[in-house]
Amino acid sequence: MRITLQKARPEDAYDYAALHVACWQDAYKGIVPDEYLERMPREVEQRTERFMKDLVEQTDCFFYYAALDGKMIGRLIFNKSRDADKPDAGEISAIYLLAEYWDKGYGREMMDYALARLREMGYREAGLWVLEENHRARRFYERCGFVSDGTKKEITIGKPLIEIRYTFYMQE
Repeated sequence: MRITLQKARPEDAYDYAALHVACWQDAYKGIVPDEYLERMPREVEQRTERFMKDLVEQTDCFFYYAALDGKMIGRLIFNKSRDADKPDAGEISAIYLLAEYWDKGYGREMMDYALARLREMGYREAGLWVLEENHRARRFYERCGFVSDGTKKEITIGKPLIEIRYTFYMQE
């Protein structure tokens, strides 16, 4: 069964925020401290407000969700690269699925959709950032044709973590 990808609307903000929390809890278990992940459900209202604002104001950032039989199962955000050294690249700033939908091809459908849209927008390359410890996601990105470009940065999500930048070069 195929998913549908739908542009998120302000009225989707609460469900989108709840999906964000659930996906993070699945994706980052064992990477981000448990205390941080356990606290996230209490932040859904605050995240709802932020998403509602972003969905209205962010005209150059595209928020989508993956639906299966009418249920939101994943989220996708793509935009112009936020990295100063990549002014002419696109970026996939979020791509997540609930764990029960992993390994079913849905992530690849989402990735293909984002790359196609970025290509249509004129980008010749796309980047994304992934936690160094997130080996599952890194394998997925590599299977999709992304390669690490060697750029790293430290971020803090309950503890200091290293992010690695991956790049995808569009086919002509």
